[in-house]
Amino acid sequence: MRNRSILISGASIAGPALAYWLRRHGFDPVVVEKAPAFRDGGHAIDLRGVSREVVERMGLMAEVRRASIGTRGMSFVNGAGKRMASMPADMFGGEGPVAEIEILRGDLARVFYDATRRDTDYIFDDSITALADARDGVKVTFERAEARRFDLVVGADGVHSAVRALAFGEESRFSHHLGSYTSFFTIPYPVKHDRWDLYHTALGGRVAAIRPTPRENEAKALFGFTSPPLRYDRHDVNEQKEILAGAFAGVGWEVPRLLEGMWEAQDFYFDTVSQIRMERWSSGRAVLVGDAGYSPSALTGLGTSLALVGAYVLAGELAAAGGDHVAGFAAYEREMREYVRQAHARAGGGASSLFPKSNAAIWMRNQMIRTLPYMPWKGLIAKKLQQADVITLKDYLS
Repeated sequence: MRNRSILISGASIAGPALAYWLRRHGFDPVVVEKAPAFRDGGHAIDLRGVSREVVERMGLMAEVRRASIGTRGMSFVNGAGKRMASMPADMFGGEGPVAEIEILRGDLARVFYDATRRDTDYIFDDSITALADARDGVKVTFERAEARRFDLVVGADGVHSAVRALAFGEESRFSHHLGSYTSFFTIPYPVKHDRWDLYHTALGGRVAAIRPTPRENEAKALFGFTSPPLRYDRHDVNEQKEILAGAFAGVGWEVPRLLEGMWEAQDFYFDTVSQIRMERWSSGRAVLVGDAGYSPSALTGLGTSLALVGAYVLAGELAAAGGDHVAGFAAYEREMREYVRQAHARAGGGASSLFPKSNAAIWMRNQMIRTLPYMPWKGLIAKKLQQADVITLKDYLS
């Protein structure tokens, strides 16, 4: 096997999953993560379609199901908290807006981390600052550790990928704003939750939600709002909190209480809703996987699926090519390109359909949800949703 030593940047979902499959195929992965320790928490993510087959092949589905939230569905409420329309998780066979398996990002990452940490070297509190590609490997410069040589480098470090910036150029070349922003954070929630996501739509393209977690006495606050691109410091959390507070000033329901809890939240997240679109995902001895190369945006619910399937395919094609990165990377792109294209198409026209701006649009959305169970074309919607997550997985280990 050629090119056995592989450095992976990022220890969230794609990174540990890739480390698992690389180790199964006889490679020697090392994972570097800029966070000082493994990151728990995060928002709820979906495990859909063929990504569940990947987890089954890892032998980890039982652990994933034990850690899942058990969300029963989503309800849209008015300012008084009355439920105006509801969509159970099983309405589209577990592939609708609420998936059959929903799990906190950190809980899913923990499953993969625990499955790999005994035979994979994890380096926390460090990051890659430079890559020097050569014929026999890549010289990697780190922020803290001494420079090292690896055969290959993989960017599994999210939409703001450092590896992508070093190997391909500025993020602005590949990131496409889809007309909205999103934020989430953990809040105390002493009320016993019935496992339904509660969403409140305000005028002007604004949505706030309370979503359950597996933990008692806590929930996730989720916000989304339409906006053209904003100028702000991505590392200034207080500035981002001010933006969110301003965007939802005057909104009723539970929003004032959620915003009050925001100021004390230690896991506050705020970012653009965007897609990463690239003509290719490899450059020399560097390659991208998951959100770093092809984030479909939160609007699609397929980011986790692409990350897990991408990790499986990348490791498998590298092994099938005997470690030849040129052939392996090319095969990886061929296998994944149509799957990624379909996932990106799921975003449709962006945020307009998810964030109705007028009372009439909100009423129409609620009416559509109420009547969906009785419509003869419900099955066509379910089929379309499932088609966007279809790829036939090869058996690389046989």
